[in-house]
Amino acid sequence: MNYLDTVVTAHKTGEARGITSICSAHPFVLEAALQHGQAQNVPVLIEATCNQVNQFGGYTGMTPTNFISFVAEIADRVGFSREDLLLGGDHLGPLVWSNQPAGNAMENAKDLVRAYVQAGFTKIHMDCSMPCADDDVFSIEVAARRTTELVDVAETTAGEGSSKLRYIIGTEVPSAGGVKAGETHLTVTEPASAGQTIDQTRQAFSSMGLDSAWERVIALVVQPGVEFGDASVHDYDRAAAAGLARFIETVPGLVYEAHSTDYQTPASLRQLVEDHFAILKVGPGLTFAFREGVFALAEMEAILVEGETSQLRDVLDAAMVENPTYWQKHYDGTPGQQKFSRAYSFSDRIRYYWNVPAVQSAYSHLMGNLGDRPLPLSLLSQYLPGQYLKVRSGEIKNHPHEILLSRVKDVLDDYAFACEA
Repeated sequence: MNYLDTVVTAHKTGEARGITSICSAHPFVLEAALQHGQAQNVPVLIEATCNQVNQFGGYTGMTPTNFISFVAEIADRVGFSREDLLLGGDHLGPLVWSNQPAGNAMENAKDLVRAYVQAGFTKIHMDCSMPCADDDVFSIEVAARRTTELVDVAETTAGEGSSKLRYIIGTEVPSAGGVKAGETHLTVTEPASAGQTIDQTRQAFSSMGLDSAWERVIALVVQPGVEFGDASVHDYDRAAAAGLARFIETVPGLVYEAHSTDYQTPASLRQLVEDHFAILKVGPGLTFAFREGVFALAEMEAILVEGETSQLRDVLDAAMVENPTYWQKHYDGTPGQQKFSRAYSFSDRIRYYWNVPAVQSAYSHLMGNLGDRPLPLSLLSQYLPGQYLKVRSGEIKNHPHEILLSRVKDVLDDYAFACEA
């Protein structure tokens, strides 16, 4: 049985079980996630978004086939079984091309879905929640019809292998990567709205003869009231989402998928799973932890190295200033405030710049300067106290690479706590 089916079945039989969805293309994050899954002895779900990875390369420069090869190479290197690797496509739909007329956007979206399915992705989040350039009227019915058109492409592309596909639907989908600066108000999805989305989408499936595909729709994306922005986190309010939790208990075969769960407390994550938000997506929170670790190592480098240091933080900020495409719309304020956000924002737009050649060179310089020698325990206690304790207990080696992996795994531990049955 597909592990996702196991998670859904658990909820329908009164057992709170979840799965973490790793939404990242950062090789260090993926290495940490696969090592963590191996230690936990659970499957690992890794997802690529339509912005990151698409038929034109996305901002990572990878097609869906490239991405699967990329993840598989990391899995092989860490000794993680490919059989326990689940691969998902996130926000597949017209999002990237929504500034174009619907006809053009949907043709691109169909090619996108086709490329993902051909590459071997099996968890497919269909996201048609956004209007296109010429949509004078946009409704749940329109979103449902477009979703069904894309599912039809996926089913046709997979052919006899379509039984492996699992679908995620929904029209109230939080923005990928967190809210933009100045957005503070969140509205929890009304149960009636969730029910309307399910009913309209089921009818659209049936009208296109896709009843068998509907049986493989396993989750609905709604807004449970969790989100993060530049400097804020909207914590889960269980009481506000109580109606949603009760509603999905009445719907056979479906749970919720929660987006933007980054930075929630372990207790909130556990409550989300208990309330049937069984798929917890996390992305920027993981690269944020990686960034914290790298900055801490850079501080230690400045103290320990007498020669030329990497100047990694300056190199990173220069790369962001030179190409502001990925952060400018997200960070408001004075030049000083923007500089602070470039380094420390919860939105973590810095994640788009780790693969810049100058940044990669500075990172290699940093790690080379620190070398293989153990870091002074007093400095480790100062800058990464959690990792200091793990070194002292023998849980991890006192080595820069292992210390960085451990910092990312701290976040994954919170999700493992939430998802464990």
